[in-house]
Amino acid sequence: MANAPKTTTPVKNESGNSGNLFASLAIIICFIIGYVVWQFVMGSPSNFLEENPENQPKPGNYLGMVYHAGVVVPVLIGLFLMVWVFSIERFLVISRAAGTGNVGNFVRKIQSLINGGNIDSAIAECDKQKGSVANVVKAGLLKYKDVSANTGLDAEKSVVAIQKEIEETTALEMPMLEKNMNVIATLVSIGTLTGLLGTVTGMIKAFSALATGGAPDSAKLANGISEALINTATGIATSTFAIVMYNILTAKIDNLTYSIDEAGFSIVQTYAANHK
Repeated sequence: MANAPKTTTPVKNESGNSGNLFASLAIIICFIIGYVVWQFVMGSPSNFLEENPENQPKPGNYLGMVYHAGVVVPVLIGLFLMVWVFSIERFLVISRAAGTGNVGNFVRKIQSLINGGNIDSAIAECDKQKGSVANVVKAGLLKYKDVSANTGLDAEKSVVAIQKEIEETTALEMPMLEKNMNVIATLVSIGTLTGLLGTVTGMIKAFSALATGGAPDSAKLANGISEALINTATGIATSTFAIVMYNILTAKIDNLTYSIDEAGFSIVQTYAANHK
């Protein structure tokens, strides 16, 4: 046990560094894609009258309309892409942590094997299941075997040793599930605020069109109102999607944590009941 931290810590550091690199690259790439889509797809001359992006969009051309919503649009596109990217990344990580089979069925099978005293069979099931949940349960079961073979330990110290092993393994396995969740949570607020920024800039343009002497410039007025509404809608859509994904992912993480707690409790209680 004394050598365990030395073997696991570099792995966690390496995993943490790769996770930070992924997050940094993903954010930069999403903003680059957002700008490319805005400038070269939405800003394509074919979307505008006389093939000139400075002119009004062709009737019914929504891409040109969104392009005229201003430079806040590529930022909002980048934020929206980030929600997708980090949500998919978290889904993949959580799926790997859950293992190859249904977590609920796995925990129930482990409980049944433990209650029947089939510790080796339970360990074999952990090897089949794989993933973070199985790793934590397996660590607890291996400790169960160790303390059972060590007749020099009393029951109370053995229970504490099993609990500590489960807690330490959980501390190594589970924090990675929360990684990048703060990015999704931050996008909830940033999406709304960025959309609000676009709304304000659009309304400034609209009011500046009204403030000109003589008849108001109807084209500038329309562009300003369009910019405000498009940015508002995009910002709300980004924040809404981020909230939904954050809650779904949090529920999945909570389910895995509960499964580990349930299996760990069964291991400890079974040992305590068999070694009174």
